Formats: sequence, C-alpha cells, structure tokens
Amino acid sequence: MAITHSNATVRQVDSGDAGSMQTGRVRLAGSASAVLMQPTTLCNLDCSYCYLPDRKVARRMSVEVAEAVATGVREWSRRHPVTVAWHGGEPLAVGPAYFRSLVEPFGPGESHAVAHKVTTNATRIDDAWCEVFSQVPVQVTVSIDGSGEANASRMDWAGHPSTAQALRGIDTLRRAGIGFNVIAVVSDLSSGAAGRLYRFACEVGCESLAVNVAEKKGVYAGGREPQTGAVAFWQELAASWQADPRIRIRDLDHAYTYIHEELSGAAAQRADRPIKPLPLVTWDGHFLPVGAELAGFRSPHHGPFTAGNVLDTPLAALAARAEQVPWVAEALAGIANCRSQCEYFAYCRSGQVANKYFETGRLDTTETAYCRTSKINLLEGILRHAEHART
Repeated sequence: MAITHSNATVRQVDSGDAGSMQTGRVRLAGSASAVLMQPTTLCNLDCSYCYLPDRKVARRMSVEVAEAVATGVREWSRRHPVTVAWHGGEPLAVGPAYFRSLVEPFGPGESHAVAHKVTTNATRIDDAWCEVFSQVPVQVTVSIDGSGEANASRMDWAGHPSTAQALRGIDTLRRAGIGFNVIAVVSDLSSGAAGRLYRFACEVGCESLAVNVAEKKGVYAGGREPQTGAVAFWQELAASWQADPRIRIRDLDHAYTYIHEELSGAAAQRADRPIKPLPLVTWDGHFLPVGAELAGFRSPHHGPFTAGNVLDTPLAALAARAEQVPWVAEALAGIANCRSQCEYFAYCRSGQVANKYFETGRLDTTETAYCRTSKINLLEGILRHAEHART
C-alpha cells in the first residue's frame, strides 16, 4: 500500500491499482510549447478573487524584454510550434500601438509557427484592438464569469460593475467577426450555477469555455468557508454540455481525453513523460519556468521566485538550467512526491506548483484543495453524470 499525505488528508491507495505511481527523478522538458508574457502589471479592474500583486501599478514590459524572449521562442520554433500568451494585469492596458511593438519581434516563427493569444477582461476592446487581433493575428480569451450576480466579483477600482463594458467589448469582437473563448472564475458551486454559466457562454457566442474555481492563491486568501458542491457542479456542467454540445469546455476535454487514454491502456505512459514547463516572463524580464502565479512573490527560504532574467541570459539557457534553481528543484521534488503517492498523477500531472506554495508554504507537498476541487472532483462529477445517464 502507498500512503498519500497532505495537510488536508491522509488516505491509503492500493498501489496495485495505481498504474501512474512511479519513483525517481522528475524532469522538465527542454523547451516550452507555450510562454506566458506579462506586458503590464496594471489592471483596470479590482476582482475580489484576483491573486496578482501590484495590479494598481503601471509597470510596462520593455521592447528589449520582448526581443530577448522572441529570440528564444524562435529557436524553440525550429523544433515545434510555440504559443505566446499575453497575460497581465490587463494586457490591453498597454494600448494597441505598444502591444504591436511587443509582438513584432516574434515574427512568424522558424520551421514552425509562433502564435499569439491574449487574455483580457474585454472592457477596453474597440475597433483599434480588433484590427490588431485580426492583423497579427491574436486569439482572444475573455475573462467574464457570467451575467448579473455571477459577475459581481469583477468590479472596477471605484466599485462599479464591469459587466456592461465587457459585454460591449464582446459585441465589438462579434461585429468584427473575431472568434473568442471565455474563461470564468466560479465562486458559486450551488445547484444551477453550472447550467447558468454554460448557457451564458453559449449565448455570448464564444468558441470554448474554461472554468477556474476561485481558490486561495497569491494576495487572495480565499473564501471564509471551504468550497463544497464541486462534484455536483462538474456533474451539472457535463450534463449541460451533453444536452447542447455547441461549444467546447476545456476542463471536460482534458478529463475525457484522460479517460479515453485510461480505457485504451495508454494513460500509464503519461506519468513518465517529462513535465512540460509553462514559463512566465514578467514585465521586467524575470523567468519562472513553472508556477507562473508565483511571480512577484518571495519565500522566506528561497527569496524572490525567479530563475534568472532574459536580459542577462538567453531564454533557452535559462530553461536548460532551470532544474538547478533551488526553488524549482523543490517544486520538482513535489511533483515526484505526487507521482509516487497519488493515484491521480497520470491525470493531473501534479496539479499546480503555485497552489502548493500558497496553500502550504512549501513547494514539495502533494494534494491541495485545488487538486480536490478542480481535478479529483471534476473526474468524480463526470463519472457520476455518466452513471446517472446510464441508469
């Protein structure tokens, strides 16, 4: 028997049934297929659940930082496609002309394409931005949690609702013929919430929906009470999608892909694959190979969460030596602990590094509230839906 330890639970797992359980060193892949870029720390909204520090401060990425990252991205694009995901703050706060100057150094890529994505609250989208999105081009994801009360957490700094502005931005995208995705942060897991969210996403005309459950992270201390009802929420979302599958749902796609691999006998192979880094480059050039939400924070033991700066060292070199950085090594040890102890590792690949730190103060722990609510409960919810549909 293997024992899974965490601050929240201790449970026994039959290692004979947990094909994903492995031991040994966890490795980072040598290159990244996606790079997060922080063009600014500034955001015009003050969402109650936001984890980001310094979002009232207008710090802007220099073109020199973008050029340094672009050199490394083009090198990686000789081997595989790379996506550059612009994620603030509010990326559109830099303005259309300056955003173009940050994107321009990346070019089309080398042997494979370099694509661009942006996550925005949509309140600043106008015709000038639509021109940028069309010409670069840029895939747009809108952060909005629904209509009415569902979006009440997304206020501006004066305490005014942002929903009407965001919906105007979405209308501008639709008039320009620009497709977009929606990402929603969910605080309400009560009965009916999943169905309302899915109907809203379909009504606004997005191509896909992603769901993040509000969680303790960064400067957000979380709700007063632990989240309950997650299994029923995911079950309802699966049922809503099955009844009207007109758009994709990121979270269900991931789970159903894993279930398919499990049924075909291919899931165990996932556990031994190198961990794909999802690096973030901050506005001032600091490089975080994992745990992007740790940017701007520091630990008493490791100091600032950074693995170097692209203005001093090439991106590819920073990625190649990332495992030698003490806090990154501790994070990889945590992933190894998950692999050896958790029956869900082949599915979730160890959850999120930042959640481990913000929930426990360490990077080498295992199960977190994020794991349970957004991964384990998700699987339980869709399996419960399947069982309910069968009976």
